[in-house]
Amino acid sequence: MIGMRRSCADRWIRDRDMLGIFGAKPDHPLADAREARRVFESFVGMAPATALDEAAGWLESIGAEDKFKLEQRFSLISRFDEAVQAHARRAGRDYLTSPRLGRAQEMRLWSSICGFWAQLARAYEDCLDRYAAQEKKGAEEIRAQLPLLTVRLLRAYGTQLKWEQFRYGPLSVEIWRRLGKAYLAAEHGKFSQRRLAPYPTAPGETTAEREYLKALVFHASSMDSLMPLEIELAERLIQHFLGRIALTAEVRPDNVYWVDCAQALPPTRLAKLPQPSPTLRFFNTSTALDEVAALGKVLEGGEVPGDLNLGGQYSPKIVLSVLRHLALYWAARPPTRSSVRHRVKSRLAVIHGLGRIHARLLGRDGGEAEAWIVEDVSLGGMGAQLPLANNDWIRIGALLGLQPEGGDNWLVGVVRRLRRSTESLGAVGIETLSKTPRAVEADLGGMACEAILLDGAAPGETLRVVLPARAFETDMPLEFAVDGRRVSLQPLELLESGMEFDIGRYRAASA
Repeated sequence: MIGMRRSCADRWIRDRDMLGIFGAKPDHPLADAREARRVFESFVGMAPATALDEAAGWLESIGAEDKFKLEQRFSLISRFDEAVQAHARRAGRDYLTSPRLGRAQEMRLWSSICGFWAQLARAYEDCLDRYAAQEKKGAEEIRAQLPLLTVRLLRAYGTQLKWEQFRYGPLSVEIWRRLGKAYLAAEHGKFSQRRLAPYPTAPGETTAEREYLKALVFHASSMDSLMPLEIELAERLIQHFLGRIALTAEVRPDNVYWVDCAQALPPTRLAKLPQPSPTLRFFNTSTALDEVAALGKVLEGGEVPGDLNLGGQYSPKIVLSVLRHLALYWAARPPTRSSVRHRVKSRLAVIHGLGRIHARLLGRDGGEAEAWIVEDVSLGGMGAQLPLANNDWIRIGALLGLQPEGGDNWLVGVVRRLRRSTESLGAVGIETLSKTPRAVEADLGGMACEAILLDGAAPGETLRVVLPARAFETDMPLEFAVDGRRVSLQPLELLESGMEFDIGRYRAASA
């Protein structure tokens, strides 16, 4: 996941394996207090991705050394965790908001961040496992630290889950067994609801139960239709409302989701009762909907409340969009489809990007089309399987030109859902925007503009038009020739703004 690191920690693991050193004391650089101090001080001023890679390498090396006492092992892991928290926050902001990242840089940064959280979770889990086995070397000495250890373990796995969701998987179901095991350990130790500050520099308190529940609600909120920045906002909103959602072992009529903490299974909607088990837990997201609705009214008024910690400044419009998404999936009844889905198996020719689609609609060369496999269709769109190799352009909001097998016409659609089944195979949900799109060469305030009409342009009618990104202007008419007449479109509103296109609503009139 994190590539080939070449740090002091890697060299130590390699040399230890080659030389077979098995002394009575830890033969590890961090066993020396002076060397450990030098290593921790070296993180100051280090580039965020480098710091995370280095920390992950050291954490791996600690796990490879069996001679550390448990108290010393936990202390070292905690110090690495605390030493790079600021780096992790900075790297996360860069990944989500930096416009300068190319796809290779984006992937490199993602690998460093996700790799660090995965390694940190494994390191804390190793401590918990050693304690559970009553390891003689320091087990009793860390008993008082178990609540903190478990909270950090659950938060690390929860953060790994979020970062894997940023790439839409593949999500290993094993993470649910690991999360559940840590939570059950906290329950068994009778500290699952003990409040504590997870980090010295982080405001607020949390509990092991709260961290576990946050991961469950995150998964239940159907993140595969949100873009990464929206996923980040969704997690922040979940944190904000979490106090209104309870985790319980009781079977209640109002339960919405269930999970078996001992199984490698994600939380599931309660369509029917699962098989009885002492490790079954339930939660009801609908209990937060009143507060969700209240926040929605504030956001509709154009204001983001000052007590809403989103980790940055965001427009009320984007926060409201994510809030409505959460409300949809937190309702007692699951969202219903607007039209029936029919199972099929057919090929689909696909091109992407406004320029290529525009050229293909005009009968010009729009580049080579890819072949995807349609698995289901409905009035509003389709689901398809696709290869992910060399397809780093695929993301939520990608504009597509689509030609079903056996047809000669092109449709226009947009990716609304994305899920990685494996590293090389994915599945997308596509919304069909138009079955009769039309490309025009338009004039936008004196500038040439490629535009795609999604609807007819009869005088007096309103229609949707796809434009290049940031081209829509509320005071800028769009003019073009079609069917031997000049048409002027008066802008009404911006319907959607993607990374590569705008969709505006216009009213048509003869020029």
